[in-house]
Amino acid sequence: MTTTVNGLDGLRSLAGKDLGHTEWLEITQERVNTFADATDDHQWIHVDVDRAGQGPFGGPIAHGYLTLSLVIPLFVELLTVEGITMGLNYGLEKVRFPSPVKVGARIRLAAKVVSVDDVPGNGVQSTFDFVVEVDGQDKPACVARPIYRHYA
Repeated sequence: MTTTVNGLDGLRSLAGKDLGHTEWLEITQERVNTFADATDDHQWIHVDVDRAGQGPFGGPIAHGYLTLSLVIPLFVELLTVEGITMGLNYGLEKVRFPSPVKVGARIRLAAKVVSVDDVPGNGVQSTFDFVVEVDGQDKPACVARPIYRHYA
């Protein structure tokens, strides 16, 4: 379910809140191949289905950075900020990939608002904890602490 807030005060009100989970998203071989083409990362563990089938995971896995890049469209399912002029991805404090995402697996994003702090230029900096979960796995595929800036 999407949380919608209005303006910087709306964002400030979210400090410490759990935003919940997104819907599940299936990771297809086509998505992995498209990402490989876009990044020129054609390592066999991602794109050679036959060889990957004989590898350590029993089949191809998604690139870690593909998993990370999918937090952007997933995050849109969790938070909408209205009444601002601009929102920017400011960076990441940390990123880890504790377990692989096998092709055919489903992932979802869980997000919590860690903090919302004022920044110069009539804006706020919001820090989140993101966990990319894999359906049926105890270990997450990705944990990250992104930072966003929003301006009135």
